Amino acid sequence: MDTVELRDKPYRTTIHSDQGWHYQHNQWVKTLKKNSVFQSISRKATCADNASMKNFFGILKQEMYYGEELVSYEEFIKRIEEYIYWYNHVRSKEKLAGLSPVEYKTQSSQSAA
Repeated sequence: MDTVELRDKPYRTTIHSDQGWHYQHNQWVKTLKKNSVFQSISRKATCADNASMKNFFGILKQEMYYGEELVSYEEFIKRIEEYIYWYNHVRSKEKLAGLSPVEYKTQSSQSAA
């Protein structure tokens, strides 16, 4: 919960989880609301609700983590932050006309204007 309260808030943050009791706990829900975090919970017995994030974390583990030896928690966090930046700003995606997600969004925004 400390991370939720300390984060910068330039964009809407969404936390997606299953229906575990700890994600429905009153203190957790209040903290999310207080910090403008949107809570998304999977429907019962519907694993496809979170398919896009499961896919992203599968790619992250395959491209960044497997076969690597990380010596500390701090190094792990740093590598994840670097990977997410690279994934959003550099890594091209065939589905996005060979652009990175940020390039695609920028181009789409300019086309709409």
